[in-house]
Amino acid sequence: MTEADRVPAGIDPNVPSVARMYDYYLGGRDNFAADREAAEKMIEIGRQMGNDAREIALANRGFLGRSVRMLAEAGVRQFVDIGAGLPTQDNVHQVARRHGAGSRVVYVDNDPIVLVHARALLARDPDVLALEGDLKDPDAILDDPRVAGHLDLSQPYAVLLVSVLHFITDDAEARRIVARLRERLGPDGYLVLSHLYAGDAADDVTEASRQVYSRTSPGGLARRGYDEIAAYFDGLDLLGPGVVPVADWAPDASPDGSYDLVRSGILAGVGRVRG
Repeated sequence: MTEADRVPAGIDPNVPSVARMYDYYLGGRDNFAADREAAEKMIEIGRQMGNDAREIALANRGFLGRSVRMLAEAGVRQFVDIGAGLPTQDNVHQVARRHGAGSRVVYVDNDPIVLVHARALLARDPDVLALEGDLKDPDAILDDPRVAGHLDLSQPYAVLLVSVLHFITDDAEARRIVARLRERLGPDGYLVLSHLYAGDAADDVTEASRQVYSRTSPGGLARRGYDEIAAYFDGLDLLGPGVVPVADWAPDASPDGSYDLVRSGILAGVGRVRG
């Protein structure tokens, strides 16, 4: 079967997809030539910054698994994963269910090919829902009647924004989105977030990254500084070591002040709404 034979209706394989590029970083096969070409450009840009895009993607996936495990073990049974991406090994519902029986998950993405794969995989799983939604309108996601029928949002739940907010290039809009999600969480709700770190990247490197992602549906990429990323957790109690590189985040870790933020590429944290 050729790549052309694998293209679902309505998908242009010549336009790079954020989700398929990430799949490529993780070593997956659900990607096309345009995705691989764009991803390789980002890998080269990463080398100029002293990091490895593939290692960062794997570390980010590890953070997702550890944070979901921690929340499930703490009694959280409801998860909303916005910008979920293509299904891979140890998806949120698998980790949550392994450590918390009865866990229910909503996967949200605006990439048609993600929804095709997710719905095919999850068609017979009554505890998992995959739906189309846009991070720019968090209320539309949480007020969707399908979400209301799947989760009880009057009870604690976790919102996952794992490597998705940096595709919102307007800083004010990114702050608005996260602020609204924090408001909607309610007591004992959780925010799980990871985000590309700006570090001291030269202007030409930053611009090169933007150019690569300018062809994708988000239309760009925004690296942000430590203070900007930490501010997304304003008003929440930070768990574990706080906001740290994804590879260093663990529930029982303590900040030691010696992190290599630049090499890490992505910072991550988990915050809880005070009950």
